[in-house]
Amino acid sequence: MADVPLRELLGGRRGALDASIPPAVFVIGWLLSGQSIGWGALAAVVAGAVAGGVRLRRGGRVTAALASVAAVAAGSLIALYTGRAQDFFLVQLLSNVASALAWAVSILIRWPLLGVVVGFVIGQRTRWRHDPDLLRAYGRASWVWVGQYTLRVLVFGLLWWSGWVLALGVTRIALSWPLVALTLAASAFVLRREIPRDHPGLRHPRMRT
Repeated sequence: MADVPLRELLGGRRGALDASIPPAVFVIGWLLSGQSIGWGALAAVVAGAVAGGVRLRRGGRVTAALASVAAVAAGSLIALYTGRAQDFFLVQLLSNVASALAWAVSILIRWPLLGVVVGFVIGQRTRWRHDPDLLRAYGRASWVWVGQYTLRVLVFGLLWWSGWVLALGVTRIALSWPLVALTLAASAFVLRREIPRDHPGLRHPRMRT
């Protein structure tokens, strides 16, 4: 139900895998060059630019491609500045902290981001907020996404604090598309469970009178 538009918005498996390529290349370049942050950063930026170009040729959005390259460049500059290879992953860590907080706050203020995303993709806009059943269902399903980002923060944070660069690279891949796919499935399950059986569905909110 909701997992299809969410997958499209997130860029699907290819988008998640593309985002995992630069970190993996950074770690490989860092190892092969005798733990040189400069070479690792250069390899990551080149890989990010190539992945961004391929994404554009596949019809991806320019803003998404530029944002990915900018994130890789920012991580590289931070690592070069601090002289610590694990700081290449600091942008990723902080972005997951911000995402976890944003999703949690959105639920608390009764604007769950899952509803915002799905409503935007299916052209429903914010009409779902006038349906108590959908508002409740989107709120509860959004907690699944909070859990995803919180898990990443805990794992990345521990590895970053410990300075385990190779483990960070491996975990970055493991917690990309596999975790997103699991989160999509879990949030779709929660949505289906929370919406009453007699409800007309996500595309047909019941307007409150």
